[in-house]
Amino acid sequence: MSETILRGGPLILAIGVICIITLCTRAFPFVFFSGGRKPSALVLYLGRVLPPAIVALLVIYSLKDVALFSPPYAIPEAVACLLVLALQQWRRNAMLSIGLGTLAYMAMIQWVF
Repeated sequence: MSETILRGGPLILAIGVICIITLCTRAFPFVFFSGGRKPSALVLYLGRVLPPAIVALLVIYSLKDVALFSPPYAIPEAVACLLVLALQQWRRNAMLSIGLGTLAYMAMIQWVF
C-alpha cells in the first residue's frame, strides 16, 4: 500500500503547488489593494475592458470549427447563441444565460440533430 502512495507522491505534490499558486493569485488583489489604497488608472481600465474581451475570445474560439455548409448547418449553435443573447438581455444574469444556452445546445445535439 505504501508503494501506491509513493507513486502518487509527485502528482499530489503538483496538485498542492497548483492549489497554492491559485490561492496566491486570487488573494493578491485583496492584499495589494487593502488599506484604502486606490488602484491605478491602468488597473481600473483593464478591469473594465478585459471581461468583455475575454468573453468575445471564448465565443470566437467556441464557434471557430462550426460547419456552416454541412448538416446540421450550425443550427444548434445559432439557436443556443440567440437564446443566450435573449436571456442575457431579458434577465441580465450570466449564470442563467450560459446555463440555459448550454442545456439547449446539448439537448439539440443529443436529441434533435
